[in-house]
Amino acid sequence: MEQYKREFIQFLQSAGVLKFGDFTAKSGRKIPYFINAGMIKTGDEIARLGEFYAKAYFDKLGNQPSVLYGPAYKGISIAVSAAVALSKNGLNVPFFFNRKEIKDHGEGGVFVGYVPQAGEQVVIVEDVITAGTAIRESMAILSHLEGVKVAATFVMVDRKEKGQGEKGAMQEIEEEFGFPVYSVVDVYDIIEYLEEDPANEENVTRIKNYLAVNGAKV
Repeated sequence: MEQYKREFIQFLQSAGVLKFGDFTAKSGRKIPYFINAGMIKTGDEIARLGEFYAKAYFDKLGNQPSVLYGPAYKGISIAVSAAVALSKNGLNVPFFFNRKEIKDHGEGGVFVGYVPQAGEQVVIVEDVITAGTAIRESMAILSHLEGVKVAATFVMVDRKEKGQGEKGAMQEIEEEFGFPVYSVVDVYDIIEYLEEDPANEENVTRIKNYLAVNGAKV
């Protein structure tokens, strides 16, 4: 396993972002582990998270300019921290996010921050994709921006789960909307990391059993 992946998984655990137990995903699935970006609560933690996203961005997109979009609520802090990290490394990009409720006073509207113009490219930054529900919601919101194209999506973890069919949720998103979805690590990286310590045997078994049912077959 690459060192940065190991460091990222260690970071997720130390920050309480990666947890094991019984949870319900946004898709409604009962899952044995949970990725919760809302657990990041300090300046150091959000700065480190942004650095990992920036590394993934440069690895996949290079110095390609874009506008970062962070879906409310967890994506907001990710977009801000990633934009700061990119800026520190020489790529100054604008960012924006959505309101859950449309503002009917002041400047109004559903978006906060920079509003992309026709011809500009947007990169969505999310915490995780399970069945693709949240990304489809984001695409519905972004569809109101005329002439704006989504270039890619970045997430913390590829859960390697089925989407609406047998294919992986991330693969379905790529085929449905025509842009790539990248992750810093995937669930098999997490399994590999956990297997290094026998104390994690129960969690490893539960995740593998879950993937046997819900894992992507293609």
